[in-house]
Amino acid sequence: MTPDLSVKIGNVSFKNPIFVASGTFGYGLETKELTDPSALGAVVTKSITRHPREGNPSPRIVETPSGMINSIGLANMGVDAYINDVAPRIDEIGTAVITNIAGFSIDDYLYVMGRVEKSGAPICGYEINISCPNVEAGKMEFAVDPELTGRLTEALRKMTSKLLIVKLSPNVTDIVSIARAAKEGGADAVSAVNTVFGMSIDVSTREPHVHTNVGGLSGPAVRPVGVACVYKISRELNIPIIGIGGITSAKDAVEYMLAGASAVQVGTASFRHPDIGRSIIGELEQFLASNEIEDLSEITGGVIAND
Repeated sequence: MTPDLSVKIGNVSFKNPIFVASGTFGYGLETKELTDPSALGAVVTKSITRHPREGNPSPRIVETPSGMINSIGLANMGVDAYINDVAPRIDEIGTAVITNIAGFSIDDYLYVMGRVEKSGAPICGYEINISCPNVEAGKMEFAVDPELTGRLTEALRKMTSKLLIVKLSPNVTDIVSIARAAKEGGADAVSAVNTVFGMSIDVSTREPHVHTNVGGLSGPAVRPVGVACVYKISRELNIPIIGIGGITSAKDAVEYMLAGASAVQVGTASFRHPDIGRSIIGELEQFLASNEIEDLSEITGGVIAND
Protein backbone atom coordinates (compact mmCIF):
# COMPACT_ATOMS: atom_id res chain seq x y z
CA MET A 1 0.00 0.00 0.00
CA THR A 2 1.27 3.45 -0.93
CA PRO A 3 1.58 5.64 2.19
CA ASP A 4 -0.70 8.68 2.40
CA LEU A 5 1.53 11.77 2.46
CA SER A 6 -1.30 14.30 2.50
CA VAL A 7 -1.60 16.67 5.44
CA LYS A 8 -4.22 19.20 6.47
CA ILE A 9 -3.27 22.46 8.19
CA GLY A 10 -6.13 24.74 9.12
CA ASN A 11 -8.65 24.46 6.29
CA VAL A 12 -6.04 23.65 3.61
CA SER A 13 -5.08 20.18 2.42
CA PHE A 14 -1.56 19.70 1.04
CA LYS A 15 -0.51 16.74 -1.11
CA ASN A 16 2.57 16.14 1.02
CA PRO A 17 4.33 17.74 4.01
CA ILE A 18 7.48 18.89 2.20
CA PHE A 19 7.40 22.66 1.62
CA VAL A 20 10.22 25.02 0.64
CA ALA A 21 11.13 27.83 3.01
CA SER A 22 10.79 31.55 2.46
CA GLY A 23 13.86 33.21 0.98
CA THR A 24 15.27 29.99 -0.46
CA PHE A 25 13.05 29.39 -3.50
CA GLY A 26 12.34 32.86 -4.84
CA TYR A 27 8.68 33.41 -5.64
CA GLY A 28 8.26 29.86 -6.90
CA LEU A 29 8.66 30.70 -10.58
CA GLU A 30 12.44 31.12 -10.84
CA THR A 31 13.39 27.47 -10.27
CA LYS A 32 11.34 25.78 -12.97
CA GLU A 33 14.44 25.09 -15.08
CA LEU A 34 16.10 23.36 -12.11
CA THR A 35 13.24 21.39 -10.57
CA ASP A 36 9.52 20.73 -10.81
CA PRO A 37 7.91 22.74 -8.00
CA SER A 38 4.54 21.07 -8.64
CA ALA A 39 5.81 17.99 -6.79
CA LEU A 40 6.18 19.95 -3.54
CA GLY A 41 3.54 20.20 -0.86
CA ALA A 42 3.80 23.98 -0.98
CA VAL A 43 6.04 26.86 -1.95
CA VAL A 44 6.51 29.65 0.60
CA THR A 45 7.54 32.84 -1.18
CA LYS A 46 10.34 35.12 -0.13
CA SER A 47 9.13 37.90 2.17
CA ILE A 48 7.00 40.60 0.54
CA THR A 49 7.06 44.13 1.97
CA ARG A 50 5.08 47.30 1.33
CA HIS A 51 7.84 48.86 -0.78
CA PRO A 52 10.61 47.29 -2.91
CA ARG A 53 13.82 46.67 -0.97
CA GLU A 54 17.36 46.26 -2.26
CA GLY A 55 18.38 44.69 1.03
CA ASN A 56 21.66 44.99 2.86
CA PRO A 57 24.99 45.84 1.20
CA SER A 58 27.23 42.94 0.20
CA PRO A 59 28.81 40.76 1.35
CA ARG A 60 25.66 39.26 2.79
CA ILE A 61 26.12 35.49 2.60
CA VAL A 62 28.91 33.31 3.98
CA GLU A 63 29.16 29.55 4.22
CA THR A 64 29.86 28.21 7.70
CA PRO A 65 30.41 24.70 9.09
CA SER A 66 27.16 22.79 8.47
CA GLY A 67 25.33 25.89 7.34
CA MET A 68 25.43 29.48 6.19
CA ILE A 69 24.93 32.97 7.55
CA ASN A 70 22.81 35.37 5.56
CA SER A 71 22.11 39.06 5.94
CA ILE A 72 19.94 39.61 2.88
CA GLY A 73 17.84 42.29 4.54
CA LEU A 74 14.44 41.34 3.11
CA ALA A 75 15.39 42.19 -0.47
CA ASN A 76 12.23 41.87 -2.56
CA MET A 77 10.19 43.46 -5.36
CA GLY A 78 7.51 44.96 -3.11
CA VAL A 79 3.82 44.14 -2.99
CA ASP A 80 2.80 46.08 -6.12
CA ALA A 81 5.25 44.22 -8.36
CA TYR A 82 4.32 40.94 -6.67
CA ILE A 83 0.66 41.49 -7.52
CA ASN A 84 1.36 42.67 -11.08
CA ASP A 85 4.16 40.29 -12.08
CA VAL A 86 3.95 37.17 -9.90
CA ALA A 87 0.31 36.74 -8.88
CA PRO A 88 -0.98 36.26 -12.46
CA ARG A 89 1.50 33.38 -12.93
CA ILE A 90 1.07 31.56 -9.61
CA ASP A 91 -0.97 28.79 -11.21
CA GLU A 92 2.13 27.91 -13.28
CA ILE A 93 3.84 26.69 -10.10
CA GLY A 94 1.41 23.79 -9.92
CA THR A 95 1.14 23.49 -6.16
CA ALA A 96 -0.07 25.43 -3.13
CA VAL A 97 1.56 28.83 -2.64
CA ILE A 98 1.90 30.56 0.71
CA THR A 99 2.81 34.26 0.57
CA ASN A 100 5.29 35.35 3.23
CA ILE A 101 4.74 38.90 4.52
CA ALA A 102 7.17 41.12 6.42
CA GLY A 103 6.82 44.63 7.80
CA PHE A 104 8.10 47.19 10.25
CA SER A 105 4.78 48.15 11.79
CA ILE A 106 1.37 46.53 12.11
CA ASP A 107 0.15 48.89 9.40
CA ASP A 108 2.84 47.57 7.04
CA TYR A 109 1.60 44.00 7.42
CA LEU A 110 -2.04 45.02 7.08
CA TYR A 111 -1.27 47.04 3.94
CA VAL A 112 0.52 44.16 2.22
CA MET A 113 -2.11 41.58 3.14
CA GLY A 114 -4.89 43.94 2.11
CA ARG A 115 -3.33 44.46 -1.33
CA VAL A 116 -2.82 40.72 -1.87
CA GLU A 117 -6.33 39.90 -0.67
CA LYS A 118 -7.86 42.52 -2.96
CA SER A 119 -5.87 41.22 -5.93
CA GLY A 120 -7.47 37.79 -5.70
CA ALA A 121 -4.09 36.08 -6.05
CA PRO A 122 -4.60 32.28 -6.08
CA ILE A 123 -2.67 31.60 -2.89
CA CYS A 124 -3.78 29.31 -0.08
CA GLY A 125 -2.51 31.43 2.78
CA TYR A 126 0.06 33.63 4.42
CA GLU A 127 3.17 33.09 6.52
CA ILE A 128 3.92 36.10 8.70
CA ASN A 129 7.59 36.89 9.28
CA ILE A 130 7.57 38.46 12.73
CA SER A 131 11.38 38.61 13.00
CA CYS A 132 11.29 42.25 11.94
CA PRO A 133 12.08 45.33 14.06
CA ASN A 134 8.88 47.23 14.89
CA VAL A 135 9.77 50.89 14.44
CA GLU A 136 6.75 51.89 16.51
CA ALA A 137 8.07 49.95 19.50
CA GLY A 138 11.65 51.20 19.52
CA LYS A 139 12.72 48.62 16.91
CA MET A 140 11.81 45.73 19.19
CA GLU A 141 11.14 42.64 17.09
CA PHE A 142 7.55 41.44 17.03
CA ALA A 143 8.95 37.95 17.58
CA VAL A 144 10.30 38.64 21.06
CA ASP A 145 7.16 40.16 22.55
CA PRO A 146 3.98 38.09 23.10
CA GLU A 147 1.81 41.20 23.25
CA LEU A 148 3.10 42.53 19.92
CA THR A 149 2.75 39.09 18.34
CA GLY A 150 -0.79 38.75 19.61
CA ARG A 151 -1.87 42.21 18.45
CA LEU A 152 -0.40 41.68 14.98
CA THR A 153 -1.92 38.23 14.56
CA GLU A 154 -5.34 39.39 15.71
CA ALA A 155 -5.29 42.31 13.28
CA LEU A 156 -4.27 40.08 10.37
CA ARG A 157 -6.83 37.42 11.27
CA LYS A 158 -9.60 39.98 10.79
CA MET A 159 -8.42 40.59 7.23
CA THR A 160 -8.41 37.08 5.80
CA SER A 161 -10.10 33.71 5.96
CA LYS A 162 -7.07 32.10 4.30
CA LEU A 163 -4.53 29.99 6.16
CA LEU A 164 -2.60 32.17 8.62
CA ILE A 165 0.81 30.94 9.78
CA VAL A 166 3.07 32.89 12.15
CA LYS A 167 6.79 32.21 11.69
CA LEU A 168 8.57 32.14 15.04
CA SER A 169 12.11 33.16 15.93
CA PRO A 170 14.38 30.97 18.07
CA ASN A 171 16.11 34.09 19.40
CA VAL A 172 13.74 34.41 22.35
CA THR A 173 13.66 33.41 25.99
CA ASP A 174 10.36 31.52 25.80
CA ILE A 175 9.17 30.50 22.33
CA VAL A 176 6.07 28.81 23.75
CA SER A 177 4.74 32.15 25.04
CA ILE A 178 5.12 33.66 21.56
CA ALA A 179 3.41 30.66 19.95
CA ARG A 180 0.58 30.92 22.49
CA ALA A 181 0.10 34.59 21.65
CA ALA A 182 -0.09 33.73 17.94
CA LYS A 183 -2.67 31.01 18.60
CA GLU A 184 -4.79 33.25 20.82
CA GLY A 185 -4.60 35.94 18.14
CA GLY A 186 -6.15 33.56 15.63
CA ALA A 187 -3.24 31.88 13.85
CA ASP A 188 -4.06 28.55 12.23
CA ALA A 189 -0.49 27.33 12.64
CA VAL A 190 3.04 28.38 13.53
CA SER A 191 6.27 27.65 11.69
CA ALA A 192 9.42 27.10 13.72
CA VAL A 193 12.05 28.30 13.39
CA ASN A 194 13.52 31.28 11.62
CA THR A 195 17.30 31.70 11.59
CA VAL A 196 19.51 31.81 14.68
CA PHE A 197 21.79 34.80 15.26
CA GLY A 198 25.28 33.99 14.00
CA MET A 199 28.61 35.63 13.25
CA SER A 200 31.68 34.64 11.26
CA ILE A 201 34.99 36.57 11.27
CA ASP A 202 37.90 36.48 8.81
CA VAL A 203 40.87 35.98 11.15
CA SER A 204 43.30 37.41 8.56
CA THR A 205 41.53 40.74 8.10
CA ARG A 206 39.68 40.68 11.45
CA GLU A 207 36.56 41.73 9.59
CA PRO A 208 33.17 40.00 9.80
CA HIS A 209 32.25 38.01 6.70
CA VAL A 210 28.92 39.84 6.27
CA HIS A 211 28.46 43.59 6.06
CA THR A 212 26.03 43.77 8.97
CA ASN A 213 28.47 41.87 11.23
CA VAL A 214 25.78 39.53 12.57
CA GLY A 215 23.36 37.57 10.38
CA GLY A 216 21.00 34.63 10.43
CA LEU A 217 22.48 31.15 10.74
CA SER A 218 20.67 28.34 8.91
CA GLY A 219 21.42 24.81 7.76
CA PRO A 220 22.07 21.50 9.54
CA ALA A 221 23.86 23.29 12.39
CA VAL A 222 20.54 24.67 13.63
CA ARG A 223 18.44 21.52 13.26
CA PRO A 224 18.68 20.51 16.95
CA VAL A 225 17.50 24.01 17.87
CA GLY A 226 14.53 23.77 15.53
CA VAL A 227 13.57 20.29 16.71
CA ALA A 228 13.72 21.40 20.34
CA CYS A 229 11.52 24.43 19.63
CA VAL A 230 8.93 22.29 17.83
CA TYR A 231 8.96 19.81 20.71
CA LYS A 232 8.47 22.54 23.34
CA ILE A 233 5.57 24.10 21.47
CA SER A 234 3.86 20.78 20.74
CA ARG A 235 3.98 19.78 24.40
CA GLU A 236 2.22 22.95 25.51
CA LEU A 237 -0.12 23.95 22.68
CA ASN A 238 -2.61 22.23 20.42
CA ILE A 239 -1.72 24.01 17.18
CA PRO A 240 -0.25 22.68 13.92
CA ILE A 241 3.49 23.30 13.65
CA ILE A 242 5.62 23.48 10.51
CA GLY A 243 9.22 22.57 11.32
CA ILE A 244 12.10 24.50 9.77
CA GLY A 245 15.86 24.30 10.14
CA GLY A 246 18.56 22.12 8.62
CA ILE A 247 16.41 19.56 6.80
CA THR A 248 18.39 17.67 4.15
CA SER A 249 16.73 14.24 4.16
CA ALA A 250 13.54 12.37 4.97
CA LYS A 251 15.17 11.29 8.23
CA ASP A 252 15.47 14.95 9.23
CA ALA A 253 11.84 15.57 8.28
CA VAL A 254 10.68 12.58 10.33
CA GLU A 255 12.69 13.84 13.31
CA TYR A 256 10.74 17.10 13.20
CA MET A 257 7.46 15.20 12.84
CA LEU A 258 8.22 12.98 15.82
CA ALA A 259 8.87 16.17 17.79
CA GLY A 260 5.40 17.42 16.83
CA ALA A 261 5.52 18.96 13.35
CA SER A 262 2.74 18.33 10.85
CA ALA A 263 4.88 19.49 7.91
CA VAL A 264 8.38 20.84 7.28
CA GLN A 265 10.10 23.44 5.15
CA VAL A 266 13.37 22.78 3.33
CA GLY A 267 15.55 25.87 3.12
CA THR A 268 19.34 26.13 2.92
CA ALA A 269 19.73 22.72 1.28
CA SER A 270 17.89 24.02 -1.80
CA PHE A 271 20.77 26.40 -2.59
CA ARG A 272 23.07 23.45 -3.22
CA HIS A 273 20.46 21.02 -4.55
CA PRO A 274 17.38 22.83 -5.93
CA ASP A 275 15.66 19.47 -6.48
CA ILE A 276 16.19 18.23 -2.92
CA GLY A 277 12.56 18.73 -1.96
CA ARG A 278 11.44 16.14 -4.50
CA SER A 279 14.17 13.76 -3.34
CA ILE A 280 12.99 14.05 0.25
CA ILE A 281 9.40 13.30 -0.80
CA GLY A 282 10.58 10.06 -2.43
CA GLU A 283 12.69 9.14 0.59
CA LEU A 284 9.76 9.83 2.90
CA GLU A 285 7.48 7.50 0.92
CA GLN A 286 10.12 4.77 1.18
CA PHE A 287 10.60 5.34 4.91
CA LEU A 288 6.89 5.10 5.64
CA ALA A 289 6.44 2.03 3.43
CA SER A 290 9.42 0.18 4.94
CA ASN A 291 8.13 0.90 8.45
CA GLU A 292 4.55 -0.04 7.50
CA ILE A 293 3.27 3.43 8.34
CA GLU A 294 0.19 4.27 6.31
CA ASP A 295 -0.49 7.81 7.49
CA LEU A 296 1.72 10.68 8.68
CA SER A 297 -0.49 11.18 11.72
CA GLU A 298 1.01 7.98 13.09
CA ILE A 299 4.36 9.69 13.61
CA THR A 300 3.42 13.32 14.31
CA GLY A 301 4.29 13.94 17.96
CA GLY A 302 5.30 10.32 18.32
CA VAL A 303 8.61 10.83 20.13
CA ILE A 304 8.99 8.55 23.14
CA ALA A 305 10.30 11.18 25.54
CA ASN A 306 11.87 10.44 28.91
CA ASP A 307 9.85 11.32 31.99
